[in-house]
Amino acid sequence: MSVYNPTSPDFAFTIGIEEEYQVVDPETRELRSYITQILDRGRMILREQIKPELHQSIVEVGTRPCRNITEAREEVVRLRATISGLAAIHNLRIVAAGTHPISSWMKQEITPFDRYKGVVDEMQDLALQLLIFGMHVHVGMPNDEIAIEVMNVARYFLPHLLALSTSSPFWMGRNTGFKSYRSTIFTNFPRTGIPPNFNSAAEFHRYVNLLVTTGCVDDGKKIWWDMRPHPVFGTLEYRICDVATRLDECLALTALKQAIVVKLYRMFEENTTFRVYQRALIMENKWRAQRWGLDGKLIDFGKRSEVDTKALMHELVAFVDDVVDELGSRRDVEYILHIVEHGSSADRQIDIFKETNDLNAVVDNLIQETMEGIPQVEVNNLTDGSNYSALS
Repeated sequence: MSVYNPTSPDFAFTIGIEEEYQVVDPETRELRSYITQILDRGRMILREQIKPELHQSIVEVGTRPCRNITEAREEVVRLRATISGLAAIHNLRIVAAGTHPISSWMKQEITPFDRYKGVVDEMQDLALQLLIFGMHVHVGMPNDEIAIEVMNVARYFLPHLLALSTSSPFWMGRNTGFKSYRSTIFTNFPRTGIPPNFNSAAEFHRYVNLLVTTGCVDDGKKIWWDMRPHPVFGTLEYRICDVATRLDECLALTALKQAIVVKLYRMFEENTTFRVYQRALIMENKWRAQRWGLDGKLIDFGKRSEVDTKALMHELVAFVDDVVDELGSRRDVEYILHIVEHGSSADRQIDIFKETNDLNAVVDNLIQETMEGIPQVEVNNLTDGSNYSALS
């Protein structure tokens, strides 16, 4: 069996998905600071798969490690269904979008845990403003050296992934003009953005150790780049994307990220290569992606010219075509082309606002789209998250 086949015992490229959801009152459409009430019951059902975040109106979930996109789909469905059921106990809803269209960060309550108090003490208003919601995807790595080699090359595709995921055009009741305003907010934090290039894993570890020794960070978890080698899990973690509103968007982005990693690893093994570009150049494309999303142009630095972003998405799907069948993810990767044709969540939100001039309608649609394809569950009957489908 091939090392690229998820059924192989040597398969290293497992996937894990973390999503941050908004907790929303369906009557006012505003965020509600309610995570502590959800957390107690949630931990009985989901155990370590549910986590609080800095603001009490955010709930984070994480899948178990999955060998293929089919397993990942089952996990995300289970987690969205369970969190939705937990919120419904309190007549609340969940939303998957990079920012909330209406609510203000100045009205949110901070989760009363010491770790978050420390973040606020250090970052002050920057921490309070961090009312944003992302999706992180972990791809397993054979070792640290390969993680660095893959990261150096895969950085080039991060703006492409951001453009596909954009779901945060509104901020505090305003149309920001950005497709991913979440990305703009997060740049206020240190150690964010496109990661630099490293010559080796040893060089990366020396960098982290220097930050720890000089009191910049407690550990590698406070390096918040758009992609990073995770300091605990042994994964390469994609962090650039807005949280995907629809289930199918989430899985398409996850499948594409896994396919990019496996494709690059295969190229390394075949002694072929992909050019490593400077961080400054990739940042130019990131700016374009967060500003215009799929409707703009990205720079093809090989051709030294601007190219329609949508055309580059077709090229990216073609680039990974020779690995998706072994990974079992062709359907999900090809859904990327559906996003290209029909637009991202940000595009749909803007269209609804143009039609209705009503941000409440935008929130209502986000609530609906977040739960598309997700069964309704009666969480009071659950002792764990494994039997939710019987309650749909």
